[in-house]
Amino acid sequence: MNSLSEQISGQFRQKLAAPLTRSQTTVLQINLGRLCNQSCSHCHVAAGPWRTESLSKEGVQRCIALFDDLPHLKVIDLTGGAPELHSAFRELVVAARSHQLEVIDRCNLTILEEPGQESLATFLAEQSVHVIASLPCYSHENVDRQRGEGVFAKSLRGLQQLNRLGYGQLEGVGSSEEGLRLDLVFNPAGPQLPPPAELLEKDYRRVLKEEFGIVFDRLITLTNMPIARFLADLRRQKKEQEYQQLLIEAFNRATLPGLMCRHTLSVSWDGQLYDCDFNQMLKLGLVEDMEGSVPDLWNLSPEQLEGREIATGDHCFGCTAGQGSSCGGSLVEAPATS
Repeated sequence: MNSLSEQISGQFRQKLAAPLTRSQTTVLQINLGRLCNQSCSHCHVAAGPWRTESLSKEGVQRCIALFDDLPHLKVIDLTGGAPELHSAFRELVVAARSHQLEVIDRCNLTILEEPGQESLATFLAEQSVHVIASLPCYSHENVDRQRGEGVFAKSLRGLQQLNRLGYGQLEGVGSSEEGLRLDLVFNPAGPQLPPPAELLEKDYRRVLKEEFGIVFDRLITLTNMPIARFLADLRRQKKEQEYQQLLIEAFNRATLPGLMCRHTLSVSWDGQLYDCDFNQMLKLGLVEDMEGSVPDLWNLSPEQLEGREIATGDHCFGCTAGQGSSCGGSLVEAPATS
């Protein structure tokens, strides 16, 4: 049982004028499992080729049922591991698109070259899937150091393949415009905050276009969460407290209204429900309601979510530092510079 006192504590709670509560659920983020063709040093899921956790067939069907049950749902966000390695990945995509829902694929790009995935890029394009692709730097050395030898070259080939299919052509187009959206994700290699996305995006565009002929729509900057593999690395470097203090000092109250936990429901591979993907990795489940009830995938009803208190902890400083950080990118604009 997850009591309120166990789930909400520490310095982050003290920063809040009132407890955070959930609004309408517009995003259903489904973790299909921890199997991945990569094993990245920063991965908060601790995914890898040896992982066997996977959403069951029954879990897949229950998620599809939620497409109808959640009245305000707009986006299905598929993640992992490498979500494309799940046998029901394409079934979920087709079902969501048939419900006129936007589908996001959290793609590591190298999956496009895996045996058996030769038709994946074409499938994504045919279904108008929004691809959010990991490319933590435009430098060969930095990417391979963080993600493994040869990952940078494979990632570039994956981006070029997506470009040939029409991805990445929507720069300057409104988010409501139909098209093949391709966003890239940057996260720092070490214990520091990411720079403002607007500035870094210019460098990404210039280097990728000039050197590799690659275009994309938007750069998303993510703050590394002090959990899982990144936390272990911080401890090896004896920088855990230093990094946590950096996040605390960078707390920005303006990020609170846009936090992804307010509108996202995170589904784990085992059918448990969470306010966000990071809470899922920490096993920090939904807060009990007044009756002491905590829903899971099998007994969820929409009225159990809206207005429910959000489970928080000191790791939440990672989402509220500076411009803020979420699965959709920065939460507030960078201050204007003269």
